[in-house]
Amino acid sequence: MREEARTRVSAYALATARDQVLLTRLSGASAIFTPGLWHLPGGGVDPGEQPMEALARELREETGLELLGARLADARTYTADRLGVRWHVVALFYLTELRAGPLVINEVGGSTDAVAWTPMPVRDKGRLSPAAIDGLALIDAADPPGR
Repeated sequence: MREEARTRVSAYALATARDQVLLTRLSGASAIFTPGLWHLPGGGVDPGEQPMEALARELREETGLELLGARLADARTYTADRLGVRWHVVALFYLTELRAGPLVINEVGGSTDAVAWTPMPVRDKGRLSPAAIDGLALIDAADPPGR
């Protein structure tokens, strides 16, 4: 019997400042993408939550930064198999403007174990999640706020 895929809608931040991009590193608690990969800040939209609300919440949890503005850049889908679950992810990518501040992971035991401003272009694509690879391509193709 074939297992049905679980669907998850996620909102991700494409955040840049001074030729750097904001990335988070996935912890062992990552439900979908491989731990240890660098990823975009953001995550799942909870039931009843609007995508922009989820984006702001996830940014606070994973980076400590406040979302000032965002506009939808694109949407992509991914499939992943992790911990016996087949995932179908609908990823919403937002070009963002953030209030400057120190980087702090506020969520204990969450899917993020590090956060950093990373120089662009990011050269080691093998250390990025599929969503981060696509997000960086979207940044290169756009003129995001704050860049």
